[in-house]
Amino acid sequence: MSESHEVLELAERLAREAGRLQSERYETAIEIRTKSTSVDLVTEVDHACEELIVDALTAERPDDAILAEEGRGSDRPDAAWRWIIDPIDGTTNYAHGYPRFCVSIGVEREGIRTVAVVYDPLLDEQFSAVRGEGATLNGRPLRVSEIDELKHALLATGFAYDVRRNPQDNVNHFIAFLKRSRALRRDGSAALDLAYVAAGRFDGFWELRLHAWDVAAGLLLVEEAGGRVSDLTGGPPPPSGAECLASNGHIHDAMLEILRS
Repeated sequence: MSESHEVLELAERLAREAGRLQSERYETAIEIRTKSTSVDLVTEVDHACEELIVDALTAERPDDAILAEEGRGSDRPDAAWRWIIDPIDGTTNYAHGYPRFCVSIGVEREGIRTVAVVYDPLLDEQFSAVRGEGATLNGRPLRVSEIDELKHALLATGFAYDVRRNPQDNVNHFIAFLKRSRALRRDGSAALDLAYVAAGRFDGFWELRLHAWDVAAGLLLVEEAGGRVSDLTGGPPPPSGAECLASNGHIHDAMLEILRS
């Protein structure tokens, strides 16, 4: 087994273990706190899931770097492998009992997105990819949709936690796409949105002011399912997640035209 497949196997196992914990605590009494703003939530389950994943990685792959949303792990620039972890992508949904959340684990090798796992514990759907080998859902190959006109597209987006105070709030883009696409969804989990583009459920997704842990896995899923990813001008998507556009490829230029305007 290649090292990439060893990493994938470990990521899939840890995502399922964290997802099991999320399912057990879902819609129970949990501690909920705020972080940067009143809409930026964190729960005790976020911390428990991150601890589970990071502790296992530290024991099994001590030379790897770890960037995790809640701050555990050591993000070392000299490491060959780097794990980028969102223990619960969609924490606000989770805290409110809205069933749209997941575990997201993206892994870079020498700075290149190499392994991706996004796991939805309620639907028991595990989206996985290894660079150059395609993307799968529970072992079934994934392919992006064939929709080639924006007016027939189902799109998804989201809003940053500082939407109340930041003028770069995505509202203008939301309105523009709402009037030019078939339909638009805002479901609160960028990692799942990207996985759904890879699965052909969504035809396109864009968002501003995300973080690395929101997109590290999802961008690779889209690429390996035959889609296209970029920033909002058509260049490479920044690893930071500051700008993200992903599509089936057929409607990418049409989306870029709207975003540029």
